[in-house]
Amino acid sequence: MVDLYSLIIYPIIYILPGYVANGAPVLFGGGRPIDGGRRIRRNRIFGDNKTWRGLIAGVLAGTLIGFGESFFLPYMLVVGVAQALGAHFGDLLGSLIKRRGGTSPGHRGGLMDQYLFVFFALLFAAPFGNLPDIYGIIFILLITGGLHLFTNSVAHRWKLKSVPW
Repeated sequence: MVDLYSLIIYPIIYILPGYVANGAPVLFGGGRPIDGGRRIRRNRIFGDNKTWRGLIAGVLAGTLIGFGESFFLPYMLVVGVAQALGAHFGDLLGSLIKRRGGTSPGHRGGLMDQYLFVFFALLFAAPFGNLPDIYGIIFILLITGGLHLFTNSVAHRWKLKSVPW
């Protein structure tokens, strides 16, 4: 018998702070780059698309989602903060890896663009317990790729992003 709550509903509730943290910079980002224009050898560390405003907006947005969820699941406040920080750590790590490999900002990073943020959101939140079971984690991974492509395509169509990925 499939338990709809533990398979689909709880995993969505659980990962929502990480998803929101990852998406918020598209709406609220811009401004000064985190790397301040600094380079390692010839390549920028992160690039112009990783900004302080986007980082702060993302962490605040993910934390606010965790705060809202904490009225029903008290542990979600700390999980929300951890996921927001983890999602941005993963996103910045992906950007750093892409820059080290010579990939220009805005170019595709394959699965790294779609999954690194969710991997680190889950990893940062894991010490606080209450992770979804393995089937819930698999569900999160299955929906992340498609959801990431869909939301980025919408953001591109609405002129919030310069590329649809």
